[in-house]
Amino acid sequence: MTERIFLSIPSPPINNFHVGPLRFTFYGMMIAIGVGLAWRLTTTRYVARGGDGDLADKLMTWVLALGFLGARVAYVSTHMSRYSDELWKVIAIWEGGLALFGGLTAGALSVFVLSRRWGIDLPAWFDSVAPAVPLAQAVGRWGNYFNQELFGTPSTLPWAVEIAPQFRPAAYAAAETFHPTFLYESLWNLLLAAFIIQLSRRRPMLQGRLIGVYMIGYGILRFALELIRTDTTFRLLGLSRNGWVSAILLLMGVIVLRRRQHLTRSP
Repeated sequence: MTERIFLSIPSPPINNFHVGPLRFTFYGMMIAIGVGLAWRLTTTRYVARGGDGDLADKLMTWVLALGFLGARVAYVSTHMSRYSDELWKVIAIWEGGLALFGGLTAGALSVFVLSRRWGIDLPAWFDSVAPAVPLAQAVGRWGNYFNQELFGTPSTLPWAVEIAPQFRPAAYAAAETFHPTFLYESLWNLLLAAFIIQLSRRRPMLQGRLIGVYMIGYGILRFALELIRTDTTFRLLGLSRNGWVSAILLLMGVIVLRRRQHLTRSP
């Protein structure tokens, strides 16, 4: 027992702290840091591509606001039983509960609508945001660690994460350590962000298609992680809802790359 605990990631002893009357959660802080870094990276890259920095900041404000709304609505709509006794908690995002794909969908739709109204260069914008999204995800996923959520199936690997009894699924109540899917996703997304930045520098022919690289890269990762995640009860043909969405995201990424390549080669 001592060896297994030594060769594992310990559970965080706390997930929040107080400064006077104010309560700060590590989940919220990780999300905020990730968003801040992504915002800075996106606007910097967009300005470097000849875009208007003030317009980029304006668009980011709306994208993030609508993205968070979409992420929360998507999560609550699939977990309504958790709020039947305390309905007011549908707004308690500081306790966790943001559906990434809901946020990405709402954010993407808002970009399409607002870019037409404000004259945003859409290909340049998506190229700019392509490495910023996985960067935000890489940082934000550590909020799940502090909340002891979104982990995988039981594991005795040296890097398995310890989960307190009250956070374990009923099916694995006797297990002590689990796959740290938050860590897998964080590391992959950091590599994906760096990879996209390098591609943008070394492969100029990919201009306008970098968002497709993100969609493929994240789609592959999320599909794989959904095979070992334990936080979903809905499954179709053995695959979770997010697993199917990941497969669709991957396919869309392939279409984006191929379509843009076709347009580039057209006379």
